[in-house]
Amino acid sequence: MTVDPETPDPQSPNEPQPAPAGTQISCSRNLAGWLARNSTGLVFTSYQSGIVYFVGVQPNGGLSIHQTGFPRAMGLCAQRQRIYLASHAQIWRMENMLRDGEFANNQYDVCYVPRNAQTTGDVDAHEIAVEPSGRIIFVNTSYSCLATVDPIHGFKPLWQPPFITKLAPEDRCHLNGLAMENGEARYVTAVSRSDSVSGWRDRRGEGGVLIDVQQDRVLTDKLSMPHSPRLHNNQLYALNSGRGHLVRIDRQTGAAEEIAFLPGFVRGLAFHNNHAIATLSLPRDQSFTGLELEDELQKRDADPWCGVQIIDLATGNVVEWLRLDGEIRELFDVAVLPDVRCPLAVSPLAPEFATTVTMADPD
Repeated sequence: MTVDPETPDPQSPNEPQPAPAGTQISCSRNLAGWLARNSTGLVFTSYQSGIVYFVGVQPNGGLSIHQTGFPRAMGLCAQRQRIYLASHAQIWRMENMLRDGEFANNQYDVCYVPRNAQTTGDVDAHEIAVEPSGRIIFVNTSYSCLATVDPIHGFKPLWQPPFITKLAPEDRCHLNGLAMENGEARYVTAVSRSDSVSGWRDRRGEGGVLIDVQQDRVLTDKLSMPHSPRLHNNQLYALNSGRGHLVRIDRQTGAAEEIAFLPGFVRGLAFHNNHAIATLSLPRDQSFTGLELEDELQKRDADPWCGVQIIDLATGNVVEWLRLDGEIRELFDVAVLPDVRCPLAVSPLAPEFATTVTMADPD
C-alpha cells in the first residue's frame, strides 16, 4: 500500500523535513533516539498555521517530521489507532488505515485518515477527550462550558463552572483545559472567574483557576493563565502559562509546586515514561507584557521559544527538544502516540484525501 505524503521526505536522516516557507525546524541531537527508546511518536498542533505535526523515527534512525493541514488545529486526543482533533468548526476522527505489518511508502507504520467530521460551528473548541462509551467531551471556550457533539445541533452542554450564570458565546472566563480521571471529566482550567463578555482579558496576571468538575469546587485561584490540567500517576499537573512553569498541584489544598521553567507561553501537555512533553509559543505582540513570564525571561536572559520540550519529572530538566523558528509562532496541544515509530496522516485539504481509498475485510 502506498500513500504519498504531502511534504517530501527529508534529504538527510539527521535533518527534519522543511516546515512552511519561512520556518526552520531544529531539534536536540538525541530526540530521535529518545523516541525510539521510549517506543512512541508525537503529534502536536499549530492553530495559527492550521498544521498538525507528526514526529517519529525513520527506518534509518533519523528524525521524521510529517505535517498535514487542518483548519485551526487545536486539541488532541490520541491513541495508536485513532486520533480526535478539534478544529475551526469541526471535530475530526482519524483512523489508522494500515493493518499490522503494512507500511506506507515503505516507511510509515501508521497512516491516519479522516473518517468522520462532526460539525460544531465555530465555538472555539479547545481541549478534547473521549469517554469509555465513545462520547466526545470538549472544552467549548466560546460558551464557557464542557460540551459534547449532537446529531442535530452544534453541541450539547454538559457542565459549566459554578460562577458562569449564562451560556452565551462571550468567552467569559476562557475555559480552556480538561483533565480526565477514570474516563470522566475531573478538572478544568480557566483564566479567571469572570462572568462577563471577555472578562478574563483583564485578569491575565493572576486569578487563574483550576476547578474540580465533580465537586464544583475551585481547587485554586492562584494561577496565571493556566492551561492543560493532566493526571499522571495519580498526581495533578498543569501549565501555569502566565509564569512559564510546569506545576504539580496538591489535590487537597491546591498548592502548586514548580517542576520546571519553560521559556514560552506553554499550552499542551502529555506524559510518557515519567517524562512530561509540553508545547511552547512565542508572544503575539513581541513581548509577554503584564505577565510574570516576561520578567522571568529577562531575569534568565532568555529568549522565548516556539516548540516542544521534554522534561524529566525526576529532575525537572529539559532532556530533549524540537524548535520552530520563523513564521510558525504559536502551538496549542501535544499528544504521545504509543508504540508508533513513524506516523503519517492525510489532510482533508489535500488531493490524497479523495484518492486514498481502502476496503475493510468482508464479514
